[in-house]
Amino acid sequence: MGRWEPNTRERLAKAALDLYGERGFERTTVAEIAKSAGLTERTFFRHYADKREVLFSGAIEFEQLFARAVADAPPSAAPIDALASGLDAICAVFEERRDFARKRQAVISATAELRERELIKLASLAAALTETLRGRGVPSTTAALTAETGVAVFKVAFERWITGDEARPLGRLARESLAELKAVAVGGNAPASEV
Repeated sequence: MGRWEPNTRERLAKAALDLYGERGFERTTVAEIAKSAGLTERTFFRHYADKREVLFSGAIEFEQLFARAVADAPPSAAPIDALASGLDAICAVFEERRDFARKRQAVISATAELRERELIKLASLAAALTETLRGRGVPSTTAALTAETGVAVFKVAFERWITGDEARPLGRLARESLAELKAVAVGGNAPASEV
């Protein structure tokens, strides 16, 4: 396969995830990833800065999509409802990528360096959402609390979604998690199905 064939990025990502799953992240080299994809190391570095980027390359687009959906929510929407619009937008992107998400998360969970990188990504997301909410006129403290809540809701829903026995869509899980949080915040209990 030549370097000009379509889907080069996707081929590299698939090869990397397969190798990370078989050998572990630390024991997999860029040369092995490129060879497995039928490409050269040089081609790998045209698409990814390093082997970690295979797992985190979409972080900026993810952050931008979430923030844009929050910004585009109706002006009358409460901060938490604007955040729900962002959750809907990002969850829709993941629906067709469950297998990839499961494999990616397994690699990240098994490697301390990658878990740290994931936490940095989530902190960056919370900061971007805070600024977006502030841009909607939400006071700073409220914006920060809402943004951190959104990240936590997404994280909890995502972790439920990638388990082997979960069949519900990610968007539904995110909305359910947000509803549970709202119920707890007003002094109620989680729905009986969750107890």
